[in-house]
Amino acid sequence: MESDTLPSELLNVVDVEATCWDGQPPAGAVSEIIEIGLTVVDLAAGRRLGRHRILVRPDRSRVSPFCTELTGLTQEEVDGGVTFAEACRLLGREYGAGVRPWASWGDYDRNQFTRQCGAAGVPYPFGRVHTNAKAVFTESYGLRKRPGMAHALRHAGLPLEGRHHRGEDDAWNIAALVLDVARRGGWPSA
Repeated sequence: MESDTLPSELLNVVDVEATCWDGQPPAGAVSEIIEIGLTVVDLAAGRRLGRHRILVRPDRSRVSPFCTELTGLTQEEVDGGVTFAEACRLLGREYGAGVRPWASWGDYDRNQFTRQCGAAGVPYPFGRVHTNAKAVFTESYGLRKRPGMAHALRHAGLPLEGRHHRGEDDAWNIAALVLDVARRGGWPSA
């Protein structure tokens, strides 16, 4: 854990990629997290401290060709990942997930963790303070509709860095949007 900054000034920005299909999942398959992207943000200093990636090996599904096309992730790559339970332990041990506030673009990531933790009997790794960065961005800019991440970056005049729909890159880009909103005075205090 970063030690030069008070914990309350740090925010975990999380983006997950999960198994997906073009249409209905195969019989018996469920959508499972295969990548957790995480960027630690120092809100007080106004900077991103680092980008992190945890590959997760799915238990009840496989990476489809559609999923590989969308995310760039392959079954062979995620086969080398950790179990979902170990990924949740890593979030707590390495990134203070249980105590540090966190944000994601929308509620999908939070809901996916809730579902998957419940189904797998794994303790939920995050604390109670979650911010829907998409909602805060929308309010900060006075928009009527909540934009996707790539559209929000264009709206804010920020570049899309890396590959869209890759957890590590999306978390990095969402962190840039969080900092943009914070500079505008629109990010809620923890």
